[in-house]
Amino acid sequence: MSRKMGFWSVFALVTGSQIGTGVFMLPSSLAPYGISSLYGWVLSSLGAIALALVFASLCSKFPKTGGPHAYVGNAFGKQAAFFTGWTYWIISWVSTTAVIVSSIGYLSPLIGNHSQGFSLMLEFGLLFIVMLINLKGVKTAGNAEFFLTFLKFIPLIIMPFAAIFMFNMDSFVVDKSISALPTSQVLSQVALLTLWGFIGVESATTPAGSVENPEKTIPRAIVLGTSCVAILYIFNSIGVMGLIPGDVLMHSKAPYADVAQVVFGGHWHMVISVIASIVCIGTLNAWVLTSGQIALGLAEDGFIPSFFGQRNKNDAPFGSLLVSCGGIVPLLILTSNESIAGQVTSIIDFSVVAFLFVYLICCFSFFKLLMANKEKQKPFLWFFGLIATVFCVWVIYETPLRTLMIAGLFTLSGLPLYLFWYRPKEKTINLESERVLV
Repeated sequence: MSRKMGFWSVFALVTGSQIGTGVFMLPSSLAPYGISSLYGWVLSSLGAIALALVFASLCSKFPKTGGPHAYVGNAFGKQAAFFTGWTYWIISWVSTTAVIVSSIGYLSPLIGNHSQGFSLMLEFGLLFIVMLINLKGVKTAGNAEFFLTFLKFIPLIIMPFAAIFMFNMDSFVVDKSISALPTSQVLSQVALLTLWGFIGVESATTPAGSVENPEKTIPRAIVLGTSCVAILYIFNSIGVMGLIPGDVLMHSKAPYADVAQVVFGGHWHMVISVIASIVCIGTLNAWVLTSGQIALGLAEDGFIPSFFGQRNKNDAPFGSLLVSCGGIVPLLILTSNESIAGQVTSIIDFSVVAFLFVYLICCFSFFKLLMANKEKQKPFLWFFGLIATVFCVWVIYETPLRTLMIAGLFTLSGLPLYLFWYRPKEKTINLESERVLV
């Protein structure tokens, strides 16, 4: 029996990585922008689908475990591949911290408010359970992701569908501070917000070596999964923002609970809290799987120590999973302090920008590999590659310089490993190769 992931497991990984806390958080953040928020969703959806097509094309040519670093390495060499892979791995588990905290936090209406120590124990327990699932192998983790994604889609379709029957165009109210801004600035701000909902578009490329027929399975799953996510986000935004007045929604801490209260009444906020937690747990599972596969791919290509490439009897990369999950533990301890918890949002902001760095260099790799291919290329390949590149450049351009500089620290954190482990190892390999030739 094959232990590899099939189409639906990969599809679930794509959608599960993207559909997370953002679907519950963004309606309140977008409320001040009124109808412009929907235009922002359209822009970010087009950008995300273009990126999905770029990654689908790259993966069909290089179906290797690890994802982005494999493409960058083929285009720009090993040094660029090292820092791309390192950046991608670090942000894959650092940004997961907020997902764990949110997964337990959303359950507070159900389990009540407890001490920080008790919440921390629940967070550790959840992380441990998800890690155990992934240690059972990518097929088990993929099946779990499919089940969790199936549970996500049910409420995320039912809720906005029910709300759409009570749709009121007057609910879209633009805040006074927003109405004074030029249209281009409003759209850029909305696109920056909505982009968070699509982070993870490339996640299905990371376990390529553990996927059945990856050249066909992964591209189909990426494009279809991202398109479904885009439709779901827009549909949910229309349903929620068309029901709750904007001036109320922008101050809501639980917009979906408010929608449930209006549409169904009773104690449906309890159900919503469980649904929100399930959404977050699905995202957590997807990113734990992804972070393990990223480090596995880096180890197999010799960019990081071989410990990260060790597999257990289930063919799961236990070294990568242990280190990735172990790195989350101190971050959970730090965020258990309410005075520090606010920093999680900042970590997420910096992570999004760091993800964009990875996406952009992958776009550059895509174009370089296209130009290096002497075969006749179809025009649409250049077209969606250009859209993806322009989208990344635009979002980065609109990001404050301070955020860009801090996001760059994720990449620089790999410098010690590069200087004191990878570079000396490469010199030794090159010297041995020269001796063999002599």
